[in-house]
Amino acid sequence: MGVESIDNGSRVEAVTPYSAADTAKTEQVRQMFDSIAPAYDFMNRAMTMGIDIWWRWLAVKRLKRLKPKSILDVATGTGDFALQLHRSLKPCRILGVDLSEGMLDEARRKVKAKGLEESIAFRQDDCMALHLEDESVDAVTVAFGVRNFENLQLGYKEMARVLRPGGMLCVLELSTPTNRIIRWFYDLYVLHVIPWLGSLKSGDKSAYRYLPESIAAVPQGDDMLQLMRNVGLHDATFKRLTLGVCTIYTAYK
Repeated sequence: MGVESIDNGSRVEAVTPYSAADTAKTEQVRQMFDSIAPAYDFMNRAMTMGIDIWWRWLAVKRLKRLKPKSILDVATGTGDFALQLHRSLKPCRILGVDLSEGMLDEARRKVKAKGLEESIAFRQDDCMALHLEDESVDAVTVAFGVRNFENLQLGYKEMARVLRPGGMLCVLELSTPTNRIIRWFYDLYVLHVIPWLGSLKSGDKSAYRYLPESIAAVPQGDDMLQLMRNVGLHDATFKRLTLGVCTIYTAYK
């Protein structure tokens, strides 16, 4: 792959939830997720027909050999990935961070209902300026969140900073199929069905127009791995899932 083909993240950084607004992407993302937080879990299950649960499980499997004692879950949302990490890996500590207090409120309710407040904590934080010490966690995870970063390379730099040597970064992100026939059906679904369903359930049509736009713009495959290598991570690999509509990326410090 030539250097000129590498996507440094600038395309997806230019895609914002509310294109007419003059606020920064970070603030727009926060506003969007606050708006759709009550409907978020329902829409995740409906849009993926429940396959997102399996995708998270496959991502968790990547971390099993590492046996992390401390995990940072970035863009934790309503806490589904944090809960799955706890069930499968039983680390001593999981910290989930997110821009949206609305999403974090949903996550806290889930954790409280399961009596896991001592094991899983949540707080509002910005992935581009994490309030954590250098080399303080064994693993960093992100599920369906990196395309929302205002500065993708800076986000990766921060996640690499807080990782201990030998630690793993595991990113789960939506992607676009490469097969032309599958892509036709995929485009029909994400460009028309999802925005219609999203506007009915959440009342925020812009949020579900932003979804396919940001998926199409986010770096994928080798381009995403290059962003990880740029911040000093190594042994970066990716695996496409479910006909290419989702991808797992992993790298080590």
